[in-house]
Amino acid sequence: MPPFKLGVPIATTLAIMQLTVNPAFSQTATDAIAPEITTAVTVKNNGKPVSGKKWMVSIANPHAALAARMILKGGGNAIDAAITAQFVLGLVEPQSSGLGGGAFLVYFDAKTKEIVTLDGRETAPLAATPQLFQNQKGEPLKFFDAVVGGRSVGTPGTPALLWEMHTRWGATPWQKLIMPALLMSERGFIVSQRLAALVKKNAKTLSYHPATAAYFLPNSTPIMQGQLLQNNDYANTLRSLHDSNSVKPFYHGSIAKSIVATVREFIPNSGVLSSTDLSSYRIKQRPPVCGTYRSHQVCGMGPPSSGALTVGQILGMLQPFDLKSLGPKSPTSWRLIGDASRLAFADRGRYMADSDYVPMPTKGLLKPSYLRTRSSLLQADKALETIAPGKPEWDHAQLQADDEAIELPSTTHFSIVDQDGNAVSMTSTIENGFGSRLMVGGFLLNNELTDFSFRTHRDGYPIANRIEPGKRPRSSMAPTIVLKNKKPVLIIGSPGGSRIIGYVAKTIIAHLDWEMDIQKAISLPHLVNRFGTYDLEAGTQAEALKPELEALGYTVRVLDLNSGLHGIAIKPDHLEGGADPRREGIVLAE
Repeated sequence: MPPFKLGVPIATTLAIMQLTVNPAFSQTATDAIAPEITTAVTVKNNGKPVSGKKWMVSIANPHAALAARMILKGGGNAIDAAITAQFVLGLVEPQSSGLGGGAFLVYFDAKTKEIVTLDGRETAPLAATPQLFQNQKGEPLKFFDAVVGGRSVGTPGTPALLWEMHTRWGATPWQKLIMPALLMSERGFIVSQRLAALVKKNAKTLSYHPATAAYFLPNSTPIMQGQLLQNNDYANTLRSLHDSNSVKPFYHGSIAKSIVATVREFIPNSGVLSSTDLSSYRIKQRPPVCGTYRSHQVCGMGPPSSGALTVGQILGMLQPFDLKSLGPKSPTSWRLIGDASRLAFADRGRYMADSDYVPMPTKGLLKPSYLRTRSSLLQADKALETIAPGKPEWDHAQLQADDEAIELPSTTHFSIVDQDGNAVSMTSTIENGFGSRLMVGGFLLNNELTDFSFRTHRDGYPIANRIEPGKRPRSSMAPTIVLKNKKPVLIIGSPGGSRIIGYVAKTIIAHLDWEMDIQKAISLPHLVNRFGTYDLEAGTQAEALKPELEALGYTVRVLDLNSGLHGIAIKPDHLEGGADPRREGIVLAE
């Protein structure tokens, strides 16, 4: 645990903080890859949840958690703390999120008692064509051939989302929210074991762009754990946003020009992003998607996210089964959860995409009668031999083909509750680890366009998640707020590509059905089934279920499953927080 000196002024603390973490193209083949490598597993708070009375933050990096704490102690609210946390995360966790990416916000407003969801997802350039990720023969490019360079860069949404959050709900001046990250970038921060390991692993692709190489590989040597790392370019970017009291420089000014030039001039994999794409970008408020589970409402982000819909479907199909009696050690529990997930993922692949471009049966997918029909398929004693999309109620007749997009995003999630009861669940990403590997103004640009299907049609039928100008790629990010009697009781989310859905569903089940506290629910070993193969978390008790799951008919593989769950359980008289032992995040509270 780093020696936080909470009584020291924030600028001094951020400058001297020492962070130490103890070391410790077929879809089937490609999806075995974890978005980020496992670098350490550390027990958080002796395996117990952190308690608080007033406010709480559970954030993926101690630097960001401490900065958010400073904002809350200074009278700021959950939105203010989230904005500051994201600015800092873009500096200290650049492989996962930042100004060059996008994010989803799920927010509980304590005054209105309403859930509000804001879509800050990246958009495809207006000049994007159906052939963007195809070779001269019309065949899809290999995934990583498409990632590195300007071709994969979508219009960033995170800065616009932060500004929209501040405009709607902020209680602290914008400039003050930027200062912790600005000071830290000027004075430097201590490189963590995790960041150093990820840079070393990705050194080859990080060397392709001069600005990226100069920062992460000075003198052709990867940055190392324990060294002080300054980012003056990021400080200049933040200074521009600070002095303009807006995000105009990012979307209309000098930063925008640099982004477009970098994307278009990277040879041989240049992109088509334009100044018009940046200047026309807008945040969208979407209706929250809520499903019912055990007298709770489970609410999250709707399309273009598949997260809330797929989590809602999984839980809805499990509603008739007594998971509480079965318990977390029962192979029957995991057969039910695994096959419910497979059925939900079949619907996800067929129907889910940006609903501004593709008609979607959103209500039909969560309709109780439809979920009962799908749930009836789980009555078998063995793994389901075949999985197919269902036929939800839909007011729009359309024939579509199944998607084949692979999500390998390196993402972050944080959960925040303030003293007034406002709650933030926010998941943010630049897609793959280190995004497109292109660096502008001290931050990395996303490769979010590779979340689209590289094919546009299959057997003559269109794929819902095909690329189109201005469209937002489908995501699995699942920032979630669980309510009971219209009051929030659980704030949760995770990184992890399309496995996010399984991580979040598992944690909700562990907390609500198996009555685990939030830290135990987060720490519970992962068992995830999306497309038929059952993934078990390596080095955990999940491995003991391998023979029994195989006997049920599953193909099983043991993998590192590197989630980043950060959650807060809201009790009648206090808050309880948990942080994922698989990453370096922490919980702070008062």
